[in-house]
Amino acid sequence: MESKKYVMQTEKPDRMDTAHMLQLKNTYLAPYMQLSTILIGKRRHAGGNMFRHQMDTMAILMDYGYIDSVLLKASIIHDVVEDVPGFDQSLIVNADEEGQDVLNLVLEVTRRKDQVKSDYLRNIIMNGSYKAKVLKCADRISNMISLGFVTDSAFIERYCDETEFFIFPIALEVDYNMYQELIELVLTRRAYLESSGYFARKKAAASGNIEQNNSENKKNG
Repeated sequence: MESKKYVMQTEKPDRMDTAHMLQLKNTYLAPYMQLSTILIGKRRHAGGNMFRHQMDTMAILMDYGYIDSVLLKASIIHDVVEDVPGFDQSLIVNADEEGQDVLNLVLEVTRRKDQVKSDYLRNIIMNGSYKAKVLKCADRISNMISLGFVTDSAFIERYCDETEFFIFPIALEVDYNMYQELIELVLTRRAYLESSGYFARKKAAASGNIEQNNSENKKNG
């Protein structure tokens, strides 16, 4: 488990300053963008494709002031190992001099095929590096925004519950403003479920099942 030598980030820049621009200027993302284009054919539940999601995740990191080269490079390809069967990981290692560090970070946020989702997220909470946790928060913010285009109410409810239970603790550990945005996103998605009548229908269905069970028990009694 990584020794915590970091503090939660509480400041969110309004814009990129010159010093950070010059640092970013020397970061070459093109090799990783090329690798990421393999995800163009992978469609998303909310529409669009997985390549766009990678770019969105990187933009969210930059919006929060993160310009670490390994973190940005990993964000561009964070789903390739998980979503592309048989992906050649040496392509990442050989992309540039930071390739091995980028691959290590990608693997931290990659769910194994035989891994239960809850175990995967719990492992990031317990053993994830600082960069892995920041990357996971940016990834979830992107996914929660896309959830606004999903109409499967049960899926929305499960995803909000999962975010609250597993991602809130990660965000609260590394970035307060990410934590606040995630809270807002969960609240807006649950407000949609409320206004659409989903919770009322679910409550009525549960009540009906209880009454039916009680009735059957009386007959059998």
